[in-house]
Amino acid sequence: MIRAYSELYLDDAMRNMGEMMDYAANACYLDQDEFFALFMAGGFDVLFGAGDPKVVSGMSGTELAVSVLEQAGLFIEYPKALQSYKLSAEYWCGWIMAYYQWHTGISFKEIMRAVSFRKVRKLYPVLHEASQEKFVDTLNLILKREQPDTKLRLMRKQRGFSQRELAERSGVNIRAIQQYEQRLRDINKASVMSVAAMASAIGCGIEELLEYSV
Repeated sequence: MIRAYSELYLDDAMRNMGEMMDYAANACYLDQDEFFALFMAGGFDVLFGAGDPKVVSGMSGTELAVSVLEQAGLFIEYPKALQSYKLSAEYWCGWIMAYYQWHTGISFKEIMRAVSFRKVRKLYPVLHEASQEKFVDTLNLILKREQPDTKLRLMRKQRGFSQRELAERSGVNIRAIQQYEQRLRDINKASVMSVAAMASAIGCGIEELLEYSV
């Protein structure tokens, strides 16, 4: 897999997200999921996931948290930076989630649709001393279990098409569409022509129908 950014910056990214989540939770007393929603609403998740140098390593995690809060307009005065990081469960949650996003290439928004920081926090007693790969395997199982409807099904329903209508518009066999939507067949392994035909019929990009593999 081609990563969004070099492994040379991964340690910085993990430290920054760990410090950011620790500061938000233990200095600002914010719920981790509520804070991370602000992080995503401000577009910081896209920049971070793409390895933007400014957010990955160009500022500290505390500075990144303050940038998120400033954009949200939550504070007039910000709490002082914590004296010690790397000790809290909240730090670990941010640290390991940065690794997971980098390792899998799944966007933070896609991850958060299936798992919350509250759920990740519950894994801390069991996994904080385990390898990063063990966490990846565990979260992959959770995402696979909690994964919502396929993108094909979601996009089709948003356009108001039945499976038969999509089949007629795209020329793709209705049984194949049903199997893609039920994950009995992997749409990522479908022919480019078939995916392009369905995307054209729905009115979306090919990438909007492809599934993230976990």
